[in-house]
Amino acid sequence: MVITAIPVGFVAGLFGIGGGLITVPFLYYIFNYLEIDPQYVMHLAVGTSFSIIIPTSIVSVLTHNKFKAVDFDVVKSYGIFVVLGVIIGTFFAATLKTKSLILFFSIIITFLGIYLLLIKERENNITVSIKLYLKIIFGFIVGFISAPMGIGGAIMNVPILKFFGYSINKAIGSAAAIGFFIALFGALGFLISGSYLKTNLPLSIGFLNIPAFLIFIPITTFMARIGARTVHRIDKNKISKFFGLFLLIVATKFLFEYFKM
Repeated sequence: MVITAIPVGFVAGLFGIGGGLITVPFLYYIFNYLEIDPQYVMHLAVGTSFSIIIPTSIVSVLTHNKFKAVDFDVVKSYGIFVVLGVIIGTFFAATLKTKSLILFFSIIITFLGIYLLLIKERENNITVSIKLYLKIIFGFIVGFISAPMGIGGAIMNVPILKFFGYSINKAIGSAAAIGFFIALFGALGFLISGSYLKTNLPLSIGFLNIPAFLIFIPITTFMARIGARTVHRIDKNKISKFFGLFLLIVATKFLFEYFKM
């Protein structure tokens, strides 16, 4: 867990993703190795990931904000619909089997990885006003999909904000802020649903594992600050490509796991 927390925190700050894309797969392998109930191993990985994202995203957002890379207006007006999707998606995720969660996770990030590899950074970024109905639609979809995946939603929010004219840096910073709310309500949802199902998983409250939370937090919050500073020194086009490639690697690994089951 200590070794895993270092890249999780760095990538969380670098891409504004909260770290769930790395945390979920690693926690899945760790809990599986520890022979946690197979029926709930993925649920525990997802719920614990959300709890870790909360403090990590706070540090990431504060650092991005120093570079004026967070649009709090879009965070407030768009984030509320994301939270609604998270609440509904969390309880939907509790009903899914581990194998279904893995396939769901893999398909979504494969498409988003391809999108980011193909998209080009605009020379002049002109932020287009996002209409209310689009905020409702995109917000609900992002929140609903983020819940079963245990992520902060940035893998979807970064491409969405870029589509509406945000620079990659500002899209990452704003997505990190929205990710805080996704993680907060996602963690609460998995805590409640796990408790309701009376899972009785070792050293856990609902679907939140306490030792993993305590081990990850100090390391991920420290590394997130370094990652967030680093992204503002890299060429914008390269950031998008790195992000896309990163998503495809994670998706490939999870699809491999799915077909092994």
